[in-house]
Amino acid sequence: MRIMADRIPESIRREALSHDFQPTIRIGKSGITETLISEIDAQLNTRSLVKIKINRGLFEKKDIPNVWSHLAESTHSVIVLARGNVGVLWR
Repeated sequence: MRIMADRIPESIRREALSHDFQPTIRIGKSGITETLISEIDAQLNTRSLVKIKINRGLFEKKDIPNVWSHLAESTHSVIVLARGNVGVLWR
């Protein structure tokens, strides 16, 4: 997983870290599906930031960084924040 810190404006990083910025996508027992990726893509078209939360226990801890990378690659976005089961994508 590579976070492109030099490409992310400070205002975007600040917004992603805000406690007021709530997750709009939750990854549940169905896991990562084409429908989920389409929904993330649609939200990224509407707004520049999307906060995603993965249900605990869905993936092993060592696999979560790969999940964030896969979601970013699939939606042509950049990982702004990835802390455990919460991540923010920006496009």
